[in-house]
Amino acid sequence: MAVKHAVPRAAPLYALAAIRVFNGATGLLAPELLIRRLDPGRAPQSPAAVYAFRLFGIRTVLLGLDLLTHYGERLREDVHEGILIHASDTATAAMLGLSGRLPPRTAILTTLISATNTALAVTAGLPPRDCAKGRRT
Repeated sequence: MAVKHAVPRAAPLYALAAIRVFNGATGLLAPELLIRRLDPGRAPQSPAAVYAFRLFGIRTVLLGLDLLTHYGERLREDVHEGILIHASDTATAAMLGLSGRLPPRTAILTTLISATNTALAVTAGLPPRDCAKGRRT
C-alpha cells in the first residue's frame, strides 16, 4: 500500500532534490559563475559573496541528498523543514529586492527560484492522493 501512495508525491520531491543538488553544487564549486549570472554588472566580485554562495551551496547539497536518502518519518520531517527553509529564502530575496539592496533583475530571479522551491516543498509535503479515487488520504 505504501508504494501506491509514494507516486503522487515523488515527482515534486525528486524535482526539488535535483534542483537543490544542482544549485548547491554550483554555489559550492563555481560561486563566481552564479554571481556573474545573478549580478552581471558587478566587478570585481565580493569575497563575501563567494563565501556566502559556498556556505549556502553545501547546505543546499546536503538538503537535496537528504531527500534522496531518507525514508519514512525522517523524510516527512525533511520535507516540512524544507518548506520553512525555502519560504525564508524567498522572503529574504524579496525583501532585499524591495529594499533596493539587490538589483531588480537579481531580486526577481532569486525570489522566483526560491518560490519555486517553496512550492515544490509544499507540494511534496501534501498528503498523497488515493490514485484510484483522486482524493487525499
